[in-house]
Amino acid sequence: MERFRPYNIEEGTFLVRLARRAVEERIFSGRVIEIPEDTPPKMLKDKYGVFTTIEIIQKDRYMLRGCIGFPRGYFNVTRAIIESAMAAAFEDPRFPPLSKNELEKIVFEVSILSPLEEIEVKSPKDYPKAIKIGYHGLVIERGIFSGLLLPQVPVEYGWDEEEFLCEACMKAGLTPECWLDKQTRVYRFQAQIFKEVKPRGEVIERDLIKELEEKRKISI
Repeated sequence: MERFRPYNIEEGTFLVRLARRAVEERIFSGRVIEIPEDTPPKMLKDKYGVFTTIEIIQKDRYMLRGCIGFPRGYFNVTRAIIESAMAAAFEDPRFPPLSKNELEKIVFEVSILSPLEEIEVKSPKDYPKAIKIGYHGLVIERGIFSGLLLPQVPVEYGWDEEEFLCEACMKAGLTPECWLDKQTRVYRFQAQIFKEVKPRGEVIERDLIKELEEKRKISI
């Protein structure tokens, strides 16, 4: 399966640094930063969905501190990262707004999403066969309800395809088995993921397939 990788590590590092800079500028000055002059030109044209995830280090564990983004490419990637980073830091309803005292304890991760692809199957029971853990994220839509889970989530929690579908349904505020209803629409996508290895540290590109294989080795 061809992997969605529109950016190299230097460009990914730029986006992660931009996410942190946007949050820090908002905390210290209250301002929204402008798009930097040294932005790679293609990022001013590319319109991909993006998510920013913020994790805080507590007792040597990485705990979620905020995650918000845009499933579809409404803005160019640079503007989308700025907006999603600030939303993850200050508008995630699950957490209080980020404070300056936390800046040295958090790591930023950005996910660049491929265009959503509606999965077409003869029967809803075939959805698990159309999903590959480590490659795909999911969006569930039914009426006014919708929910998204990034591809790193099932890898981190050790879910199989059916569990992934059920959890995505619950993320949408629906029953776990809603994916078996023909009125439910199921979309898949890929994501290229860049993350700080420590606060203000080196940025790496995550390889979810490798992470999945390592988890399976440990469990044997």
